[in-house]
Amino acid sequence: MLNARPANVHGLSGDAITLTVQTNKGDQAVEGSDLLVAVGRVANVADIGLEKAGVELDARGYVRVTKRLETTASGVWAIGECAGSPQFTHVSVDDFRIVRDNMAGGDRRTDDRLVPYVMFTDPPLARVGLSEAEAERQGVEVRVAKLLMSRVLRTQATDETQGFMKAVISARDDRILGFTMIGSEAGEVMAAVQTAMLGALPYTRLRDAVLTHLTMAEGLGPLLGNVPPRVAREDSEARHRVCEDGLKNAPDNE
Repeated sequence: MLNARPANVHGLSGDAITLTVQTNKGDQAVEGSDLLVAVGRVANVADIGLEKAGVELDARGYVRVTKRLETTASGVWAIGECAGSPQFTHVSVDDFRIVRDNMAGGDRRTDDRLVPYVMFTDPPLARVGLSEAEAERQGVEVRVAKLLMSRVLRTQATDETQGFMKAVISARDDRILGFTMIGSEAGEVMAAVQTAMLGALPYTRLRDAVLTHLTMAEGLGPLLGNVPPRVAREDSEARHRVCEDGLKNAPDNE
């Protein structure tokens, strides 16, 4: 439940728990056997002598680093959560590879990598690249395709029909800018899309690929088959001009 505030708890963790939460739809009761409280993490940098070594912290309390993961002290590098990197094991592993290569004379950076995200709920949530909201905030014109997991053939065999897939495609060309999925095996399906994005493949290559039946990834075909057609730049600009004029009969630009 997003934007939910715990109000009170009854019971004993490990036995039976009833949690009352306040949501936009009113109070809701959640029942379960165990209660896990996660209050967040801070960088583990206290009392280790950073100031003596000349290693500065940023305003959030993380070690200040460059895009090459260099600290403010010559010859000192930082990786992972203490350097403010996304708090995933796979990101820390890549941080290490960046530092290793840079120490050997390379010039690898953290700002040109495609970082995937998976939350292992049931069903899991996975995403990579831009979300629809992020594209809007950045002023990137996109086309969006969505497919309910119940439309993926494998779910008819496994009865795992919860969730959906969503693809964010550039409005100007056929680049895949982002992918989100909540559903069974979401992390595995997301990895296939991430590979296509790393290879700069147009979404049509993945749409028309012969994907194994009966897999969750097979749903990428019908998902990408739902991508709206590309609007010519001239047509798009004309529509924007009409909308700006405030005419009530302006064409729908979605």
